[in-house]
Amino acid sequence: MITGEVEAVDRKQKIRDRYKGVDISELEVIPAKIIEDLETSSVIRRVAAYIRVSTDNDEQTSSYELQKNYYTDYIQAQPGWVFVGIYADEGISGTSLEHRKGMQQLIEDCKAGKIDLVLTKSIARFARNIVDCLSVIELLKNLNPPVGVKFEADNIYTLDSNGRMILTILASVAEEESHSKSIIMNWSIDRRFSRGLFLTPALLGYDKDEEGNLVINPEEAQTVKVIYYLYLNGYSLTEIATLLMEYSRKTKLGRVEWNPGTLAGVLANERHCGDVLARKTFTPNFLTHKSKKNNNDRTQYRQKNHHEAIVSREVFNAANHLRASRNYSKKNRPLPVLSVVEDGILRGYVPFDKDWTGFSAEEYREASESVMKEPDVTVTADVKKRLDLTGYEIVRVQYFSTMQNPAMTISNGRLRFNTACLKKFENVEYVELLLNSVERCIAIRPCDKNNPNAIRWGRLKEGRWCASTLGCRGLAKTLFDIMEWDEDLRYRFRGQFLEQGDNKMMLFAFDEPEMIKVEEIVLPPKENTEEDEGETVKKKIYIFPPEWAGTFGQPITSIVQVGILRQEHYAGNWDVFRPATEIEEMNIFTAESLNELLREAEKIMEGWTDYR
Repeated sequence: MITGEVEAVDRKQKIRDRYKGVDISELEVIPAKIIEDLETSSVIRRVAAYIRVSTDNDEQTSSYELQKNYYTDYIQAQPGWVFVGIYADEGISGTSLEHRKGMQQLIEDCKAGKIDLVLTKSIARFARNIVDCLSVIELLKNLNPPVGVKFEADNIYTLDSNGRMILTILASVAEEESHSKSIIMNWSIDRRFSRGLFLTPALLGYDKDEEGNLVINPEEAQTVKVIYYLYLNGYSLTEIATLLMEYSRKTKLGRVEWNPGTLAGVLANERHCGDVLARKTFTPNFLTHKSKKNNNDRTQYRQKNHHEAIVSREVFNAANHLRASRNYSKKNRPLPVLSVVEDGILRGYVPFDKDWTGFSAEEYREASESVMKEPDVTVTADVKKRLDLTGYEIVRVQYFSTMQNPAMTISNGRLRFNTACLKKFENVEYVELLLNSVERCIAIRPCDKNNPNAIRWGRLKEGRWCASTLGCRGLAKTLFDIMEWDEDLRYRFRGQFLEQGDNKMMLFAFDEPEMIKVEEIVLPPKENTEEDEGETVKKKIYIFPPEWAGTFGQPITSIVQVGILRQEHYAGNWDVFRPATEIEEMNIFTAESLNELLREAEKIMEGWTDYR
């Protein structure tokens, strides 16, 4: 044999000799502690029981009491067992630990060393969430000393070595059983709603008759009316809550404490105007039981005139328009009205409150159309003839820098004018927005601070005008609806400043805006560093539609360009500051009708003085 082979044989022989071990007579064997049977053990154990029922109906209450009595008697009858107590959750689902105070207290007492053994009926009673079940079992098992759990119906003791696999399987079954019940319940509810069989929980202003129908409670209905009428007249929810408490008006639960959240719920409930909307919320996860607002995620069912109304549908809608415009809180004129400029260069423009979301895009369009005239084709044709730009294109402004040119940027809820806009209007701090949905244009004109639609678009800082970023939920909602824009993008428009004597205005045509997307990108790591990734920064991405390829811009005959040319060469009196006229047929609530609601609320409250 060669040298290498000899060495390999010797090495293997040494391994064989090593694993023959030593003389067994030289070893002392120390046996492990034997886990004694729970029933026959002589060890003193501190024992508790955990019981749970998922609902609080009568049948479940009897089950709850039977379990409690059984475990109390059983534990006290076992020799060597010390009864610690019963830990219970009544009317609580087992799919989450979040609201199970009994289970949480049990865990804390186990951690404190007060309990050695926990008895419970079954895995399903202990937890229907496999993650919760196994995590609690593991936590108790790893305590010092460990705490075991005995599932009687399943015949599992968690401190047994062979119990974990069976426990995992049965816990999975319990969770899936809960999932199946959730599916069945949702199916049943959907079938009820699809046949107009709605759930009718307790509601302020209504009682139920013998057949479960909603009938008006006259005393509570007075409270409901006062809430709506005062809110429409500019009272805040806090002010209304204070008034109701001063008059000791009771909630549906019989309490006299009111808060803005409770009142917001009253205003939002469509049942007060006689309608029913089913499935306003849904529970996407049967384990967490957390409800989510239903934004067309699940089928909804609405029935109008389902029962007698306390307030009109017009009052309900107006109150919720006002509630949706959270930033809109102008006393003495709580509800904006649709008005339109009837003449002058801004004919057809509708003054716009940037925070008001109560008017739809269609309503703004109808308001503009109500006074719009056909374009003066003579003027337009004359301008085109003199310019003689047939075949030419107007180069898109997006191809040029906006630093020195007026520009307005709008995102989903935010509005900003650049400094160039402010410089065009010397020392103008407040401006008014006007919208023309037909010409798809926004106009800006200077206004007084007290104008209901005034916005402070800039501020003086160290002698220089600086632009402000403004909230604009109303403006954003309308424009995004009209233009069908992407809510994840920013849109920037070039402004055109027009001036004739003291008449100054700025126009923003919102066809073909610049589209900007902001994304977070991770830079490469710097040299001589051990980091795997570099700094995360935000980067602007400018998006251009594919149809722009091969062109410089739109032809001179495009609608937008003709519209601006028409205004540049407007022959009549510009009258930029001409006030808008209210469109009565488009406004449900006039100042007088709001005053009538206020007087009715005051009359109702006069009748409450006897109860103060």
